[in-house]
Amino acid sequence: MPITFVDRERELSFMEKLWKGENSFLPIYGRRRVGKTRLVKEFIKDKSSVYYLARNSTYLDNLREFTGVVLEKFPSPYLTPESFSSFANVFRYLSERGKVVVVIDEFPYLIQSDKRILSEFQYIVDEVVRPSKLHLILVGSSVGMMEEHVLSQKSPLYGRRNGQIRLEPLDFLNSWKLLGVNVDEAVRIYGVTGGIPAYLILFNSFEDVKRLAFSKHGFLYAEGDFLLSSELRKPRVYKLILKAVAEGRTRFNEISTFTGIPRSNLFKYVEVLERLGFLRREKPITAPPKTKNTRYKIADNYIRFYFRFVERYREEVELENLDFWEGFLEEYNAYLGGIFEDVARQFLAKLNKAGRLPFHFTRIGRWWRKNEEIDLLTLNEREKRALFVEVKWKDLSERQARGILRELERKAELVGLEGWEKGYGIVARKVEDKGGLRENGFFAWDLSDFGALMP
Repeated sequence: MPITFVDRERELSFMEKLWKGENSFLPIYGRRRVGKTRLVKEFIKDKSSVYYLARNSTYLDNLREFTGVVLEKFPSPYLTPESFSSFANVFRYLSERGKVVVVIDEFPYLIQSDKRILSEFQYIVDEVVRPSKLHLILVGSSVGMMEEHVLSQKSPLYGRRNGQIRLEPLDFLNSWKLLGVNVDEAVRIYGVTGGIPAYLILFNSFEDVKRLAFSKHGFLYAEGDFLLSSELRKPRVYKLILKAVAEGRTRFNEISTFTGIPRSNLFKYVEVLERLGFLRREKPITAPPKTKNTRYKIADNYIRFYFRFVERYREEVELENLDFWEGFLEEYNAYLGGIFEDVARQFLAKLNKAGRLPFHFTRIGRWWRKNEEIDLLTLNEREKRALFVEVKWKDLSERQARGILRELERKAELVGLEGWEKGYGIVARKVEDKGGLRENGFFAWDLSDFGALMP
């Protein structure tokens, strides 16, 4: 039987701690398909609970539907859905039912139905939840709306929560666990899906990308448009920015030139994409905080794949012409170099947490200056120790690996960490004679080492 739920131990542990208390109010949010509903259903499966998925409809329609769900779970011979005139009245009824988790999924739909709902839920939290044994969870897929209307200082609900969970995608190892394929295949699929569970479970092998992303009817063919349109008011402008970054324009000036958006206007659009988790700003790990030497990277693997490949081949897909497939595979293999850097960063972080590195690093990142780059650099500034790592999505002979490591030693001198203890390593798809490299004082890992860290 395939695995359908992995990871999320920290989130579940936090939710259980709140459940042990008298009452609580917890907002949970994150991008669509990241597994919020699956998380709350896992949490409530052994608890007295009410789960309601809000509709993109009117206040009254949602009230009637919510009341119907409540009365189905806690029936009364004297009451019907029409017996309640407000959500506050329904919550008063629930407060008399003892210890209950109440989950309202897609809460932003309720906000859209009537902005006064926020003041009503302020009253519900203060006057109904707090004196009772109710545990209220509000779930939202619109990151912008949840942050603005539920979490921000100007929200009527501000300061009332017992915490919050912004649910992030699964890391690579948990994605691999969910997929249940070999590690090489898992990397290839992860390059399309990232750690989004709803995408991962669609794949039996990488070949499925043909029907999922390169078919007019495929789930992942129009998903990019849907994601951006549901979150942004001017999706066309944001799509142009993401397309620029996906095609290699990673500096601010390059994005401005490609899109035609003046620098003064571009800042606000880029900040929104960063806040929503679609874009990430990077700086060299040794650069000062206010450096202008920054680059932008698409942080969401699916969005990166969508703008790099789906948008490019849209005309062929519409004509149901897959003649581009061989060319795509060649391009995709090169694209996986960047994906594998992210995977290697996660791998090193796991090794670090497990104490399997020569020192415990406190920072990890990329380094570059002009035309020189180092894929990953880990630092412990207190102990003045550094590990320089190159990442290659290739099968490397011993001679190739030694050549890469020698070049890495040369580049390490450019970083300027005089007096530091330095180590040098490589992470590749496959490395010949890793043992020999290790005997010579280098660090070498390949895909065969990943299984030891599988959760």
